[in-house]
Amino acid sequence: MDGSTNSLDDVSAGSSADYPDRVSTIEGRLQLQENEITLLKSSLADALRRLRLHDQLIPLLKQQLIAVNPAAARVLNQVFCSDGFSSSRKLSSSSALDGTRHPATSQVGNNIEGENGHYGDNGSLVPMCKPPTYDRATQTELTPLGQDQGLDRVPLALTSDIQSLSLEDALPKGISPTEGSRATLHRIQGLEEDEEVEKEKDLSRASSVEEPIHPTTMRSLQREDLQDPNGSTESLSSGRQTPIPGSPATPKDLPPSPRSGPLSTILEGQNKPLVRRNSEKLSKDPQEKTKKRLDKKAASSANLLTRSPSLESRTKELIASAASAGSRRGTQGQSIKMFIRGRPITMYVPSNIQNYDDLRMEPPVEKLELDWVYGYRGRDCRANLYLLASGEAVYFIACVVVLYHINNRTQRHYSKHTDCVRCLTIHPDRVRVASGQTAGVDKDGKPLQPYVHIWDSSTLITLQQIGLGTFERGVGSVAFSFADSGAFLCVIDDSNEHMLSVWDCAKGTKHAEVKSTNEAVFTVEFNPNDSTNIITCGKSHVYFWTLSAGSLTKKQGIFGKYKKPKFIQCFVFSLTGDVLTGDSEGNILTWGKSPGDVKTLGKGAKVPPQPTMLPDSIAVTLFPLALQMCETCDNKTFQIMRQTRAHDGSVFTLCMLQGGALLSGGGKDRKIIRWSADLAPERECEIPEEFGAVRCIADVDGEEVLVGTTRNAILRGTFSDGFVAIVQGHVDEMWGLATHPSQDVFLTCGHDRQVCVWNTEEHKLDWCTTLEEYGLCADFCPNGAVVSVGLSTGRWLVLDLQTKDVVSDYTDGNEQLSVMRYSPDGSFLAVGSHDNFIYIYNVTESGRRYSRYGKCNGHSSFITHLDWSKDGKYIMSNSGDYEILYWDIAGGCKLLRNRYESKDREWASYTCVLGFHVMGVWLEGSDGTDINALCRSHNERMVAVADDFCKVHLFQYPCPKPKAPNHSYEGHGSHVTNVRFTHCDSHVLSMGGKDTCILQWRVKRGGTGDSRGDRLHSSSSTSTSSPEP
Repeated sequence: MDGSTNSLDDVSAGSSADYPDRVSTIEGRLQLQENEITLLKSSLADALRRLRLHDQLIPLLKQQLIAVNPAAARVLNQVFCSDGFSSSRKLSSSSALDGTRHPATSQVGNNIEGENGHYGDNGSLVPMCKPPTYDRATQTELTPLGQDQGLDRVPLALTSDIQSLSLEDALPKGISPTEGSRATLHRIQGLEEDEEVEKEKDLSRASSVEEPIHPTTMRSLQREDLQDPNGSTESLSSGRQTPIPGSPATPKDLPPSPRSGPLSTILEGQNKPLVRRNSEKLSKDPQEKTKKRLDKKAASSANLLTRSPSLESRTKELIASAASAGSRRGTQGQSIKMFIRGRPITMYVPSNIQNYDDLRMEPPVEKLELDWVYGYRGRDCRANLYLLASGEAVYFIACVVVLYHINNRTQRHYSKHTDCVRCLTIHPDRVRVASGQTAGVDKDGKPLQPYVHIWDSSTLITLQQIGLGTFERGVGSVAFSFADSGAFLCVIDDSNEHMLSVWDCAKGTKHAEVKSTNEAVFTVEFNPNDSTNIITCGKSHVYFWTLSAGSLTKKQGIFGKYKKPKFIQCFVFSLTGDVLTGDSEGNILTWGKSPGDVKTLGKGAKVPPQPTMLPDSIAVTLFPLALQMCETCDNKTFQIMRQTRAHDGSVFTLCMLQGGALLSGGGKDRKIIRWSADLAPERECEIPEEFGAVRCIADVDGEEVLVGTTRNAILRGTFSDGFVAIVQGHVDEMWGLATHPSQDVFLTCGHDRQVCVWNTEEHKLDWCTTLEEYGLCADFCPNGAVVSVGLSTGRWLVLDLQTKDVVSDYTDGNEQLSVMRYSPDGSFLAVGSHDNFIYIYNVTESGRRYSRYGKCNGHSSFITHLDWSKDGKYIMSNSGDYEILYWDIAGGCKLLRNRYESKDREWASYTCVLGFHVMGVWLEGSDGTDINALCRSHNERMVAVADDFCKVHLFQYPCPKPKAPNHSYEGHGSHVTNVRFTHCDSHVLSMGGKDTCILQWRVKRGGTGDSRGDRLHSSSSTSTSSPEP
């Protein structure tokens, strides 16, 4: 039975199988929404915490500004006087100039609580214990205030009125906040030392959140000492400031110069310890209580971060990028942020790049040219293999029509189609070709209209474009007329009504159009002796059409007493003018014209109406119409004259030879049978099972034939000598691609469970083996003797390239493997899995023995790509949630939490799609899955990219800036799943997903003076792409 039959019969089973997929899709969406909610909670918690910290910093800044500005005392005096305070509360300007502050006592009323927990009446202060705080940024213990650090602290009590004082009020007239305030701030001694300690503590806390402090909003603070009544001094910080040997002592008398201390810019990602002020008021205001309750909620929400390390890092990056959230990419200090689906990805600029903004991106000097196409589309297309007068076989796969010279073994390519080619036919002159394509969509989801191209096979120039904007969904079948030397082209589209149209080839205009049927239509042909007769066949029908005066009329073939088959697969015209059809029952039916009476037509047949006599006056008026009706309506109908049993299963193809003999190709029995002119069997042969069933046959010289098969192979041979494959390919979606480290060999694997090893110089399949599960990834051992293949079940195999035997078999987890990568020296193998782990193995005995070394645990989504450093000690990895993580393999598979340290590391390969050096390959608005794979050339000058829009791109390496210019190439008809350079960078290999096509691109360098020129053009094959019309 035909593959179409199987697909129709399995509709109900497929519908029931879709239910679990929809359930899993809904569950995935729910999980994604839960993750987003958790992320929002954590962001809110951190925002509340930042507000609290800013409230603590603002009064401290006021104190610092007042201490270094003589005008600050006058401003405060005015505020105190206006609020009814006594003159004893005023600060002297001399103390401000000296850099110290005298204690001020409260005289507002009796039993007033001080800001640091002191109570008294009429100005007396009684030392109390400080309440402990549990905020990590200002954590303290329950300590008597008078014994804190062995000093008698007398804090500066500030009321809420003073806390609301703006910074502008504390500055002299004529000085803006950005000039005066920042210019007079100094670094507090000891902050640099505490910063390193605090940074190490933050790395050990799983729930820590980075506090972004931007360079334009904060400078380091000046250290000041408070003087108690006994003359002792104390820092404003709650923690004890330990002097560092060799550091300059803190000056007791600060000079009034505004530049008396160094300035420090706080870079992004660094946590500066914040100075805690001990004059915090313990108010019983309802607003203060509400704020405390919000702080508790924020703390509880912040604990959610501990449940997901990746969520923590994403929250850090989201908060740190708040200032540049409106832009796609932003630069802050020494890092660059890139946003994918609203998620920030931080990448650090290497040290050798001094000014990122001055980088200039240019397209690479090298360009790509299509060199060879591996594969043939035979699994779901019919009548797509012909022999041209030039001796070339013409067929198609993906968006490329291939012209393969069967004797010279060279290829040329017609590549003007924008989506998958679906049908093909040749002109009676055997030079011109018509090819139709399916309708596709562009990268924005907009539909692309299908059309038919008529082109010259000798020059590859497009002669005519037919039907742009007319056809729906795609073009299913095309045919040239023969009786008038190919003046007309018949086209059937893939719409619901399967519109049949006839076009003038020279003018490109539509001659006639009609709805054919709602059932599937497989093929269409003109009668070779009469261009007004057209035949179509498909599901449960054979239609005989008559073209007259710009209109088409049809008659249905009558099966009569014969069983009506489910599918009429193909047909040809015999030399006697009869029509021979092959059907899904394995029969060859001979059709002819016979008188239309009920006895011969069978039950339910309709007899054409008999002509009636009309008056002379009416007859004269209707004579032209009657003449037209007589030409199109006669008493003869097409019915079966003979039935011949041919094959077990469907008859997929029929081919008429020059001498009148007939060739038929079977589906289930995989036989090719030669029949005499009177349909007597003469010879037969069987196609090997590995190539599948016979899809189509093309006559070469009467003896030798070309055979296209359902497993995407083209065979050449005779009945006596047998058949050999001249074109082979995969039959299902492909993902795994690896190139040999020293030979012109590459390996592919995919969902068809085949592992294929190809030769790029000879353009042929070296060997192929079938696995129990389908392969998804592969990599060659650096010694080139073995290759590892990762499968869909967590299992991975090691194959010997010479014997094809499995030398090792291991399993890691129960989910599919996505990447295999050997270290540069071959001592380690990294296996990336969809269970979020990277498994590391020791490799011995030239790649034939493996032992588990460790496991990298830290990703929160499945592993997508990974690369080894040149020294073989580190790994860079990407995951499905757009993480970039670095691992210390030599140190025990440890996660390197400080990604900044890896910014200058050199990588042996570069296949990770996320990273600073390849950031420019991403388009604006990418959703994270638009780029499936990339590969850096071995000379580190180019990057080849495989995207989700059927294109291959070539970029300059590195390309760290957005919208990097590149060369773009078309040819694939599906998402491009993988791309690789050969060992000497002479070729680029790319493979499609559903189009089962492998394209080999030759790397060409423009200009002169290239020492690699001879090597780049060393290929012995001849390849010509179609020029512009």
